Amino acid sequence: MRATGPLPSDHPPVAAKKIGILLVNLGTPDAPEKKAVKRYLREFLSDKRVVEIPSIIWQPILRGIILNTRPAKSAKAYSLVWTEDGSPLAFYTRKQAEKLATRITGDTDGVMVDWAMRYGNPSVQSRLDAMKAAGCDRILIAPLYPQYSGATTASVHDAVFDAIAAMRWQPAIRLLPAYHDDPAYIDALATSLERDIAALDFVPDAVVASFHGMPQRTLELGDPYHCHCRKTARLLSERMGRELVVAFQSRFGRAKWLEPATDAVLESLAGQGKKNIAIFAPGFSSDCLETCEELAIRGREQFESGGGEKFAYLPCLNDSDTGIDMLETLVRRELSGWI
Repeated sequence: MRATGPLPSDHPPVAAKKIGILLVNLGTPDAPEKKAVKRYLREFLSDKRVVEIPSIIWQPILRGIILNTRPAKSAKAYSLVWTEDGSPLAFYTRKQAEKLATRITGDTDGVMVDWAMRYGNPSVQSRLDAMKAAGCDRILIAPLYPQYSGATTASVHDAVFDAIAAMRWQPAIRLLPAYHDDPAYIDALATSLERDIAALDFVPDAVVASFHGMPQRTLELGDPYHCHCRKTARLLSERMGRELVVAFQSRFGRAKWLEPATDAVLESLAGQGKKNIAIFAPGFSSDCLETCEELAIRGREQFESGGGEKFAYLPCLNDSDTGIDMLETLVRRELSGWI
C-alpha cells in the first residue's frame, strides 16, 4: 500500500485547474531561408500520413533529391509573402488565438487559449507541455482544417496523442471535428465572399473555389477529404445562389491527383469566355504560401497567360470578425459541459 500524506517540500505545487484550447495549423518554416525551409520540409515530408510510401523507398528520394532541390525554390516563394511578423500562416493563426482568447476568457474564468503548428514552431508538444504546466487538465484540440483528411486532421491527432503518451498525469482531450458542412462555417464563408466580391471593381464571370489537392489514391482508400470539399462547395453555392468552379491545387510528384487541377482550370477559363474571375481557398482557415504565392501570384500569371483580363484573389477568413465569430461558435459548442 502506498504511503499518503503531505507532499515533500521540494515537490512542485499543483497549478489551479484550467481548460485549454489549442488551435493547430499545418506549419511554416522559421524563416524564408533555404536551411530553415529544408528543416521544415524534412519534418513535413517525413510524416507517414502525408507521404504514404514505405520509408525504405521514400526516405532515399526525400533525402537524396527533394531536400537538395526543393528548399531553395520554396525559400524563394516564401520570401515573396514573408512579412515583418513572419509567415502569413503563423501571423494569422496567432491572431486567431489571441482574438478567440479575448472572446472566451472575457466571460469565463480558468480558460487558456494557445496555438501550435503541426510542423515547425511552436510545436504541438511544446504547447501541450505549457498548458499542462499551467494547470490545464482538460484540453480541446482544434485542428484548423474544415475538411477532414488523414494527411492533415489525423496527423494533428497523432501529434497530440504522441505528446500526451509521455505524460504520467494526462489531461482529458477533446478533438474538434471537421466542420466542412457546419452552417456556421458556410455562413461565414458566404458573408466574407459576398462582401469581398461586392468590393471588386469588376463583376466576375466565374468564381473559383480552389481546395488543396490530395493524391487520387487517398480517395480510393476511403479518405473523406474529396467528398468534404465537394459538399462545402455545393452548400456554399446554394447559400450564395452562385455557381462555383471547383478545382484542386498544389500537385506534387508523378502520381495522379484530385482533379480538375487549379492551374489547368485557370489557364482554360479565358478560352471559355470567362475573362474576369475571382478565386478563393475555402479549405484554408488562414492565408499562407499556398494562397498568397500559389494562387494570388502564380494563379494570376496562369490566368493571364491563358488570355484572362481581370483577376482577384479573395482572402481566407483569417482573423476577421466573421472568422472569429465562426471559431467561437464551434469552440463553445465543443466545450459544452466544461464551461
